[in-house]
Amino acid sequence: MNVAGKHQPDLLERPASLLVPTWTKTGLALLYDEDANNTYDIRLKLTKEMLIIQKQDVVCLGSVGHHLNHRTVVLRRQTAGGLGLSIKGGAEHKVPVVISKIFKDQVADQTGMLFIGDAVLQVNGINVEKCTHEEVVHLLRTAGDEVTITVRYLREAPAFLKLPLGSPGPSSDQSSRASSPLFDSGLHLNGNSSNTAPSSPSSPSANEPKYEKRWLDAVSLSLSMARVSRHKAGSDKLRSNSFEVFALDGVCTNVLQFCTAAESTDWLQAISTNINDLTQESIKTANKFYSPDEQIIHMGWVCEHLHGSDASQIQSYKFLALKGSSLYILRGPPASTSDWAQADATFNLCEVLFKVHKLWIAEDCWIQTKLYPGLQQDCELRDNEPFCFSVLVGHGQSHCFSVELGTELALWEKAFQRAVFMEVQRVGSKTYMCSSQGKILCFTIDFESGFSCSESASKKVIWRYKFSQLKGSSDDGKTRVKLLFKNSESKQIEMKELEFANLTALLHCIHSFIAAKVASVDPLFVNNQTITRKYMYNS
Repeated sequence: MNVAGKHQPDLLERPASLLVPTWTKTGLALLYDEDANNTYDIRLKLTKEMLIIQKQDVVCLGSVGHHLNHRTVVLRRQTAGGLGLSIKGGAEHKVPVVISKIFKDQVADQTGMLFIGDAVLQVNGINVEKCTHEEVVHLLRTAGDEVTITVRYLREAPAFLKLPLGSPGPSSDQSSRASSPLFDSGLHLNGNSSNTAPSSPSSPSANEPKYEKRWLDAVSLSLSMARVSRHKAGSDKLRSNSFEVFALDGVCTNVLQFCTAAESTDWLQAISTNINDLTQESIKTANKFYSPDEQIIHMGWVCEHLHGSDASQIQSYKFLALKGSSLYILRGPPASTSDWAQADATFNLCEVLFKVHKLWIAEDCWIQTKLYPGLQQDCELRDNEPFCFSVLVGHGQSHCFSVELGTELALWEKAFQRAVFMEVQRVGSKTYMCSSQGKILCFTIDFESGFSCSESASKKVIWRYKFSQLKGSSDDGKTRVKLLFKNSESKQIEMKELEFANLTALLHCIHSFIAAKVASVDPLFVNNQTITRKYMYNS
């Protein structure tokens, strides 16, 4: 294979900040077409707003239409070197016969009209598109001193047809090599022939059109609200050193392949960063039309992991948004007020618990090697370990999501933390109906004063404790919870047993209020506990 990944990407602009970079870069890659089961050489061009896939084509200089048409070239065979080209492929392999080598300063090279990747369509007027490799070789060898061939450059020629001469084939056995599309006919085709006479090299006429290879834009994909996926379609398996990019309008890249994990991660990081930057701009624009209590904190694509009936995992992409007092799970980015109303699910942020499943430090290794060179030996891409987090909601239910990079996971954790803290401070207190010893009570969590319990009818406060007095708790996983408080005067532990209709929501709310209270008193303590800090500084 003509491994494009060996070429270092041409980086036009390296990020000034490692934490919030914006990328503009170009580089070679491979594009895998799953339908055709072929891999093609491509060039990627990344800008702030677009990902452009470029494919090579032969362009006629000074002309508009010639690069899309067939080229007919006359070759005068030389005694030494023959036609000066090699071919690969053939109808028996279900691939076209393609020029795989042009020898420098020999006939084919001197014409300036033939290129590696040209498909041979005709030889002396005979159509060879359905001919086998050996049939085309025979026609070229016996075509006489002057050979007229018609070619067309294949923008999507399988990359293996462009392997350099001498590349290893499937087998060293000559008969096996000859039956492979990798077999190169160079020596066979260009050897001296008894029916050829010495002739002077051909050279292009001043009036003949001149051609050259150029990278031309083939697919332009908008990064606004786009998503990236390393998962194989319909599977929970991750591709190795590969990913796809999907635009909001349905345009996709097919599978982008890279030679190394580091290069794949570099491109994945660059594209994801630009997508996130555009999302942040969209959030700022949208928030101009929302009240302070309805602001969007963060939003973006995630992959939801569902369990099928056969215990297999099903991948479903959802759009998460933290807006106002709620977490929204949507099928796509909301474009109007009605889209928010049609969300698949909505949860109150005070009653939601964000939980990280996995975080591999080594994923975004370029960040770590920039910040801490000593960590370079730990930079290994672990394809089978996605960055997962769960959103635990009421009645013990949960949604499991994953993102592609550790930086994205860190962003989501910080966003959830910020959104929950803002909501707690906004509402100030939450009250839940409960029961104890047959009595209907009201249990209140207050950001300023702590916990209290009052009679439902009279509103008379039965007991009250500060957040700092809560020393422990236990529950039966269903409806009952035991809260252990330390009496500030007697220093004794006092137990309060209560029963709630939705125990999970109550426990999550307690967690949210306590975390917000601690954050208001000691922000550094909360920051030290976050995945962001662990992700950036731990080995």
